[in-house]
Amino acid sequence: MYELLSKLDCPSELRSFSENQKLQLAEEIRNALCAVVSQRTAHFASNLGVVELCIALHAAFDFRKDRLIWDTGHQVYPHKLVSGRLSEFPTIRTKGGLMGYPNPHESPFDLFMTGHAGCSVSCALGLKTGDDLLGETGQRSVAVIGDGALPSGIVFEALNNAGELQKDLLVVLNDNKMSICPRTGGLAKYLDRARMAPFYENSKRELHKLVSKVPVVGDSVEKVLVQAKDALKSSLHDGMIFEELGFRYFGPINGNDLTVLREYLQLIKDAKGPVLLHVLTEKGHGFRPAIEDPVKFHTPPPFQREDQKVISIKSSSSRTYTHAFSESILKVMGDDERVVSITAAMCQGNKLEKVREVFPERFFDTAICESHAVAFAAGLAKSGVRPIVSIYSTFLQRAFDQLFQEVALQNLPVMFCLDRSGVVGPDGPTHHGVFDTAYLRMFPNFVVMAPGDEADVAEMVNFALTQDNPVSIRYPKSNLEQVERTVLPVELGKSEVIESGHDGMIIAYGSLLATCMKAAERLRSEGLDVGVVNARFAKPLDRETLFSTIQNSAFVLTVEEGTLLGGFGSAVLEAAHAESVPCSHLKCLGVTDNFVEHAERAELLADLGLDEDGIVRAALVLAKEQGVLAQGQKVG
Repeated sequence: MYELLSKLDCPSELRSFSENQKLQLAEEIRNALCAVVSQRTAHFASNLGVVELCIALHAAFDFRKDRLIWDTGHQVYPHKLVSGRLSEFPTIRTKGGLMGYPNPHESPFDLFMTGHAGCSVSCALGLKTGDDLLGETGQRSVAVIGDGALPSGIVFEALNNAGELQKDLLVVLNDNKMSICPRTGGLAKYLDRARMAPFYENSKRELHKLVSKVPVVGDSVEKVLVQAKDALKSSLHDGMIFEELGFRYFGPINGNDLTVLREYLQLIKDAKGPVLLHVLTEKGHGFRPAIEDPVKFHTPPPFQREDQKVISIKSSSSRTYTHAFSESILKVMGDDERVVSITAAMCQGNKLEKVREVFPERFFDTAICESHAVAFAAGLAKSGVRPIVSIYSTFLQRAFDQLFQEVALQNLPVMFCLDRSGVVGPDGPTHHGVFDTAYLRMFPNFVVMAPGDEADVAEMVNFALTQDNPVSIRYPKSNLEQVERTVLPVELGKSEVIESGHDGMIIAYGSLLATCMKAAERLRSEGLDVGVVNARFAKPLDRETLFSTIQNSAFVLTVEEGTLLGGFGSAVLEAAHAESVPCSHLKCLGVTDNFVEHAERAELLADLGLDEDGIVRAALVLAKEQGVLAQGQKVG
C-alpha cells in the first residue's frame, strides 16, 4: 500500500524520484491520510490540499539545513509522512503518539509548534537573519502560510520588516479560498482578483524581453519598462500589494500540479531577497467529498471510504456547551436588536451558522484577526451596541493588549464567550484553553465566570447583558451535563451551595461541577460527609460563602479546569490571606505549571487528577492529613 513511502527515510531522497514516482507518492500519502481519519477525528481536507506542495518543497530544498515552517500546523501531516514518521503515523493525535501539529520533539524537520495562525513569516525571517548573523551562508528560509492566516496583523508586520531587511526569504502563499469556513474580508476579495490574472509573471518576463530589444537612448528604455510594468500590474492584478511591500511576486500557479511547482521552485529557490510564491490549491484535493464540503471535512468524524465515496461516517447527536451557548446567543439577539455576534473565523467551530443565517446584518466574521475582533467589539460597545465575542480561549490570548487597552481600561460592556476552555484533547498544548481565568481576572472592571452545568448557560448569558462592564464566560469542549438541584438565579459574585458537608467541601469552578458531585457521593460512601459549592464566579468572588465554607470545614478542595498559577484556587487563597482566614487545610486542584500534551480529554483529566478518581483520592489524603480519617482507615 505504501511502496514508496515505506522506504522514504529522509525527504532529501525525493530529489531522485521521477515525476511518476512523485505522483505515486502523492497517492500513497492520501491513502495514509484516509486511513487515519477512518480511525479518529483528525485534520483532513487541508492536508489533502498540500500533498503536492509538500513533495515539491522537499524535492527542491534540503531541509536538513534549510528552514521550513508550516502555518498553520494542521496542514503538516504530509510533511510528517515524508520526513520518516510513517510507522508512527497511526498514533497521531493519541496519547503518547504523534502530535497533530509540528513538534520539534518529534523531528528536526519540525522547527516550531505552529498551532496559531500567522507567525510563520516572522519566525522564518528571524531564522534567516540569525543564520546570516552567525555566518551560516547558503541556508534558505521558507514559510508556507494559508490565505486564511494571511489577514493576521502579525503577517503584515513581518512582510513589512522583510521588505526592509531584504533577506533571502521565500513565502509560499497557499491559497485554497478557505480558512476553516470560506475566507472573508477585503484581502479575500483581493486574492480572488489575483486568481483572474494567472499570467502576470509570464507577461512581465515577456515585457522584459520585448523592451530589451529596444535601442537604448538615455534612460528612456528604463522609464518605458517601469511604466509598462506598472501598467501591466494595475491592469492585471490591482496593484500587486506584495511587490509594493518589497517582495518579488510569482503566480498565481497551480499548487496541485507537481510539474508546475517544480518548475517555479527551481526558478526562484536561489533568488535574492524576499520572494512570494502564490500557489492555488484545492482544499480536499484528491477526495471528492472533501472538495465538495471542505468545512465538514476540515476535521471530520471517523469515516470509511470506497474510492471517491464515503460509505459510512460516525456522528454524534450529543449536545455540547458550544451548542447551548450558540442557542442562547441566537435567543438574546432575537430579544434585543442591540446585540451583535462576532467571531474570528470560527463560525463553524462556535456553531454560529444559525446566527449568521437569521441575523446576517448583526453577524461579523473578522477572519483570523483576534486583536481586531476585540478592538472592533470595543468600538461597537462604545456606540451603544452590545457585542458578544465568541472565541476559543486559546485564541483570545492573541488579543491580550486589546483586552487591556480597548476593553478593560475603557470599562466597556463586551461579552466574551470562551469556547474550548480547559483541556481540549487531541489538539494538544497549542489549543488547551487553560490560561484565560488567570489572565482575565487580573484586569480591573472584568467579571469572570463559568457555568457549572447546562442550567447555568442561558442564565449567565442573560446576566452578562445586564452588566455595564466587560464579562467573560468560559466553557469546555465537552458534552452538556446537568446537576440536579433547585437552580438559583445568577447574581453578581454569588456562588451556589448545592450540598453542605460536615467533614469537607469541594468548591467547583466551572466545567467539573458534575464530576465533583460524583466524587462527593463516592466520599460519602467512604464515610466522609462532603458537600459541593458551584462557585460560578472567579471575579468577583463570593467571599462571604467561600470564607464561611473554609472556616467551617475540616478540609476544602478547589477544583478547576485551568491553571493553578493565577487561577480560581489562587484567587481564593489570595482573598483568604488578605482577610487572615486560615487555609492550611485547603488544597487546590487544577493544571500544574506544565504544558499539557495531547490525548483524549478524559485521559488528560485523569492524568491531572481532575477526574472523579483523582478528586476522591485528593480528598481522602487531605482528610487523613487533617485528622478527619484515622491513620489506619482505608484511603480510596
